[in-house]
Formats: sequence, C-alpha cells, structure tokens
Amino acid sequence: MTRPSFPPSSLPIICLIFVCGIHSHAVAASAPALIPTDTHPATGPEGDAEHEPTAAPPPAAEEAPASPSALTTPADPPNKKAPAPKPGSTEPGPSAPARPNDPAAAKSHATEEVQSLLRLGPTLTDRGDYQAAEIAFHQVLRHPVAQEADIKGALLGLARMHRKQGSFTKAVAVYERFLKDYPNDERLPDALLDLGRTFRDLGIHKLALGRFYSVLNSTLKVSGGNFEHYQLIARTAQFEIAQTHLDAGEYAEANKFFTRLRLLDLAPADRARAHFMSAYALRLQGDRENAVTTLRSFIEQSPDDENIPEARYLLAITLRELNRPQEAFAATLELLRREQDRNATNSKRWAYWQRRTGNQLANEFFETGDLMSAHSIYTSLVQLSPEPAWRLPLLYQIGLCQERLGSIEQARGSYQSVVEAASASPTSEFAELAKMAAWRLEHLNWRERVDQQLTTFFSTTTGKQAATSTPSSDAAATP
Repeated sequence: MTRPSFPPSSLPIICLIFVCGIHSHAVAASAPALIPTDTHPATGPEGDAEHEPTAAPPPAAEEAPASPSALTTPADPPNKKAPAPKPGSTEPGPSAPARPNDPAAAKSHATEEVQSLLRLGPTLTDRGDYQAAEIAFHQVLRHPVAQEADIKGALLGLARMHRKQGSFTKAVAVYERFLKDYPNDERLPDALLDLGRTFRDLGIHKLALGRFYSVLNSTLKVSGGNFEHYQLIARTAQFEIAQTHLDAGEYAEANKFFTRLRLLDLAPADRARAHFMSAYALRLQGDRENAVTTLRSFIEQSPDDENIPEARYLLAITLRELNRPQEAFAATLELLRREQDRNATNSKRWAYWQRRTGNQLANEFFETGDLMSAHSIYTSLVQLSPEPAWRLPLLYQIGLCQERLGSIEQARGSYQSVVEAASASPTSEFAELAKMAAWRLEHLNWRERVDQQLTTFFSTTTGKQAATSTPSSDAAATP
C-alpha cells in the first residue's frame, strides 16, 4: 500500500485542521449530559407533587457553529454560584446537593431509638415477655449514643425484670453493678431496698438485713428535694427489717421491730399492719396469751383493716389451742355472722377466711364430741354460698351431727337433700357423697325397723315372759 503524499505547501493547513479536530472532540466529551425536563416533576410552594407540571419550553433554534474562540473559552469555575430564580418565576431553582450522612440527623435518630427501647423494656416486663424485655435493655447498654442516664435506667429496668421473672441471682448481679458504678445516684436507696428484698427471696437473710440498714443510712445522706419519697423509703426499710426477722424465724426480734413501728408517726394503714404483724409474731413465738390480747386490741382499733378476717381466724384457733372452746366458738360465729355485711368490699378474702375458720373449728368440735357447737358452725357455713360444691358436704356433716344428737328425722332430711341434689347434677362430682348419704339413709331405715321389731317383740306376751324369765334363770344358774 502506497502512502499518500502531500505537497509541501499544504502541510501547515493540514496540521491546523488536525489540531482543531482534537480540541473540538475534547470539549464535547467534557460537556455534561442533558437531562430531559420531564423527568423532574414540578413542585408547588408546599412541595406537593400533585400540582400540574410546568409546560416544556419551545425547541430552540439551531445555533450557529461556535467560533474557534468560543471553543477555547474555559468552563465556569466550580465555586461560582448559580443564578437564583427570579421572583414569581415558575422555573425551579437549582436544588442543593443531598447530604446522605447528616451527623446531626443520625444522632437524633439514635437518641430517639434509645428512648424507645427504655420505654419498651418495662412494658414488655409487665406483660411477662421477659426475653424480649431483656433484649431491649441490653440493646440500650450496648448502644453507642446511650448516655449515663440511659445506662442507669436500663440497669434498674433489667434488674427489676430479672426479679419479677424469678431470676434472683441475675437480679442481684445487676443491682450490685449499679451500686458499684453509680454510688452517688439519687436512686441508690430504691436500688438498695430492692436488692435487700431479692436477698430475702433467696433466703440470705443476713445480707438482706444489711442492705435494709444501708437504705436507712443512705436516706440520711441524700441531699436535694423529694424528701417525702425518702421518708417513705426509710419507713418501708423498717418494715422490711421486721419482716425479714419474721421470715428468718426470729419471732422475738420481729415482734420487737413491729412494736417499734407502731410508735412511729405512720399512716393509719401502716400502723394497723404493724399491729397485726406484731400479734402474728407473738403467736408464732408461742406467746399465745399476749397474742390473744394483741389480736383483740387490733380488731377493736382497726375494724375496717384488710387483715381483720385473718385476725379473727387467728384469734379463734389460738383460743382453741388454749383450751378455751366457748371463746373460740364465739369468735368463729362472730366471723361468720357479723362480718357478712362487709363481705362485698373484699368478698374473696372474707370468704376464704370464713370458710377456713369455720371448717377447721367445726371439724375439731365434731371430733372432740362437741356436737352442738359443730352443728351451729356447719349451719352458719351453709349460708355463705349457694354453690352445690360448697353446700352438699356441709349438709352431709349437718346430717351426721343431727343423727348423733338423736334428731333422726332432721338427719334423714339432710341426707335426702344431698341425694336429690347430687342426682340432679349431670356430673359425677358428687357421686361418692351421694353414695355415702344414701348409705346413711339405709342405716337409719334399718335402725327404725329394728326398733319397731324390738318394740313389737317386747309388747307381746312371749316377749314379756322372756323378759321376766331371764333374770330368774340367771339367778338359778348362780351358785
């Protein structure tokens, strides 16, 4: 292939054309690509994309070829600001470049996430979802933006969750970490109080007492407001000390602390509770006489307290243990009859202690042969509930009392009521009781037939002769 040859005179012109072509190609390559206008929806003053789009501008006329000087003009410097849109103009101005990683926005989002987890943890704990609550609290503890207050709240929430779950060892570990890391926190008395309760739940009474005494010391050192709260914490710690002695079997110490609490300026409910617990400790200690005295004074001074039904139960059985049956019988009837009008305020509590007291005392009277007292208590117990499961066993016991007291017709009526009520029930719950009542009826009928036969026998001549001849024959046989 032959190479083309150019005349020497045309060589400068060819070089100029070649250089201009290279420069034009470079300028075209560096120019930004044109974006079609219909890819950006026009927005209104409030940024709503539902506004009608702006009409596209008419196509521009063909531009004349740029001169060599225009091609060589340098581009605008990068720091040169674009012209702002004119007022009233519908043309959108150039948007500012997006900042994908805004540190302030990211920090705000992370802080809100921590607060959400702190709110979520207690809610899950109260709901019983302990696994999810633990995850929430641990996420707060590991979160990079969590503040000191957040860490404190997460630790206390985690300890409370473990304690409510029954994981007392884990709860102790978390409370101890909080006390070690934040010894001057204002919530220190509350944490010590809960830690003492956790030790008591574990059966470590000595450590529990130490933490409760630390509560008393910490409330004296805390400065600032909320004085009433710390007073309440101190009183609660004293109650917990007395209760811990009671749980540890140190009844004399428990009675001493409960008696001291009665001397403090407490709310009526707290003073009544200390009074009742003092009597309870005396009974456990074995001092029944003082227990009876304290229980009676408590019933007299706090007749509306929630512990009154249990106090009457303790009074009745303590009197029975002191071999004072008539006083025990009177205390039981007082509980069953007089307090029925107060049953509506706390029916379940009253019903429990009424049934327990009546059953226990009536059974003891029945076993010892005091049938009249047993019959009276059983009759009062029947009035407590119309449920067959409650009434039918009591009716059977009433029948036994009536039978032993010689009231055969009344006993037959009680047994017959049990059989009829049991047969009316579609379940087999009362089948055994019905069999027992039916057997007692047959026994009563048999006794009645035997009595009639004996009466008939001894009313005849043969019977009279047998009755009169028997002693003479016995006398003849005697040497």
